[in-house]
Amino acid sequence: MQTRLMFIALIAAAVILEVAGDVLFKQWSRTERTTLLVLGLGVYFAGSVFWAFSLRQEGLARAITVFTVANLAAAVLVGAYLFREELTLANRIGLALAFLSVLLMEW
Repeated sequence: MQTRLMFIALIAAAVILEVAGDVLFKQWSRTERTTLLVLGLGVYFAGSVFWAFSLRQEGLARAITVFTVANLAAAVLVGAYLFREELTLANRIGLALAFLSVLLMEW
C-alpha cells in the first residue's frame, strides 16, 4: 500500500510540473519572452525527475499509461480553462477512452 501511495504522489507531482511547464511554453509561444522558455525547461526537468523516481515504484507499461492519461487530462482541462481552447466531443470521447485504458491496465 505504501508503494502505491508513493507511486501516486510521484506521478501527481510529475503531472503537475509537466503541465506547469506546458503552460510556460504556451505563454512563451505567445510572448517570445526567453525567461518563460528557460523556466518551462527547468520545470519540465523537475517533472521528469519525479517521473523517473515513479518507475522505482511501478512497471514501465503501467506507469507510462497512468502518467500519460493523467498528463493528457490535465493538459486538456488547463487548455480549455486557461487558454479557452475548445473541448470537442471527440476530445471528451478520447479522454473517456484514455481513462478506460487505465482501468483496464489496473484490472
